[in-house]
Amino acid sequence: MGWLFLKVLLVGVTFLGGLYPFVDFSYNGDTRGQKPNFVIILADDMGWGDLGANWAETKDTVHLDKMAAEGMRFVDFHAAASTCSPSRASLLTGRLGLRNGVTHNFAVTSVGGLPLNETTLAEVLQQAGYVTGMIGKWHLGHHGSYHPNFRGFDYYFGIPYSHDMGCTDTPGYNQPPCPACPRDDRPARNLERDCYTDVALPLYENLNIVEQPVNLSSLAQKYAEKATQFIQHASTSGRPFLLYMGLAHMHVPLSRTQLSADSRGQRPYGAGLREMDSLVGQIKDKVDHTAKENTFLWFTGDNGPWAQKCELAGSVGPFTGSWQVHQGGSPAKQTTWEGGHRVPALAYWPGTVPANVTSTALLSVLDIFPTVVALAGASLPKDRHFDGLDASEVLFGWLQTGHRVLFHPNSGAAGEYGALQTVRLGHYKAFYISGGARACDGAMGPAQRHEPPLIFNLEDDAGEAVPLDRDGAEYQGVLPAVREVLADVLLDIAGDNTSRADYTRDPSVTPCCSPHHVACRCQGARQSDFPPGRRC
Repeated sequence: MGWLFLKVLLVGVTFLGGLYPFVDFSYNGDTRGQKPNFVIILADDMGWGDLGANWAETKDTVHLDKMAAEGMRFVDFHAAASTCSPSRASLLTGRLGLRNGVTHNFAVTSVGGLPLNETTLAEVLQQAGYVTGMIGKWHLGHHGSYHPNFRGFDYYFGIPYSHDMGCTDTPGYNQPPCPACPRDDRPARNLERDCYTDVALPLYENLNIVEQPVNLSSLAQKYAEKATQFIQHASTSGRPFLLYMGLAHMHVPLSRTQLSADSRGQRPYGAGLREMDSLVGQIKDKVDHTAKENTFLWFTGDNGPWAQKCELAGSVGPFTGSWQVHQGGSPAKQTTWEGGHRVPALAYWPGTVPANVTSTALLSVLDIFPTVVALAGASLPKDRHFDGLDASEVLFGWLQTGHRVLFHPNSGAAGEYGALQTVRLGHYKAFYISGGARACDGAMGPAQRHEPPLIFNLEDDAGEAVPLDRDGAEYQGVLPAVREVLADVLLDIAGDNTSRADYTRDPSVTPCCSPHHVACRCQGARQSDFPPGRRC
């Protein structure tokens, strides 16, 4: 464990009376004005219609709406997958799950994570002289070398996976409700509910657990404080920086903040949106006051709302997936319907990205990797193929078009994980499989294979209500092109340098700061409280 001990010494010390990393902000030569900074904010389970700038019925995102007015809003922007780990893996690699190996979520007991032979965006920018930070939800492996500090991030503060994957003393709003962590010597298991009661949710700073269980009601403010600290130190250092933030919002449980009990009688989901919006506003304000002219801020989501959570799920706006709703089941998270895949997206960079522009370009989370690499003046790894594109010319207002083709991988609903059975071609969308995701009413909807595929014209039918007539000229005209692009990508993947994730599980790798205490419990811990080289 000597290498772990060395890493602990390099990335964690006491600073200004509190925990903060010893990140080397010094740099030989002033790169300010030459290399831009990047702040990438990824919301969790946020619906397209949760952004007020997208959907007039939403009144809870004043800071994000202001950012939209001051920057570029994308109305046809898509997650790379419609569930947590695959979407995040694609953001950091620019590659679909069939290439990078991450096709479904990692567990609390997962031994592996994003395959180590995959190069992350943070690693590329580190090599280009950037200081890199990750704050928030990681969900790409927490054990050993899969931890963020070993995947290109100089600094990490956050939770290793989704915040419903561990109990807390402040469990928040959930569907169904979950109990608080037990405090006695006996685990309080309730196997009838989708809740974790035998292990508490951990909060990491670099390699050490500093709080377990996490206090969800204060987590957003902690993220804001750490993010603004990082931006402040980096922006005055002479080094360019990358800050990647994986928010807890709007995934359940929704924290029971003071906002949820305010005088306006705000519903929990609306209160959560306002809290998230405030957090993003704090980060944007810090950027504006420190490095406004040289910082590119990109806000988007990992997938659409989790419809199974009923009133605790967000809005899909007009993308209702009506065909699937009539069959039964959800057309949102875990599915390839627009409600699961189309996400809010904003780009903000005063003086570079034009203000108050709405782009209809077909773009994706996959594009963040190649775009940021290009803007940083770095180079893509040469030994692999990418599914994203450099969207710089769209961001600068020079082009109005993005992808001609996007592939939406199966992400937990029907079909094999990661398989490409939904094809977006221009304004057409073809489904070779449907069903398999649970809706609020508990209905799953039968898994159905479609050969030939269902094809919708999204230009005329954003709600995906009525597929084209298979015998009609429009259908017959687009079907050969759908089959051709699908065959081409599968052939390309077969000849690519692909990876395979290790999804092995072992209870011994569960993050736990006190394995002798039921549910794992430690509060206000300092890094010096723990032996070097341990997870806790």
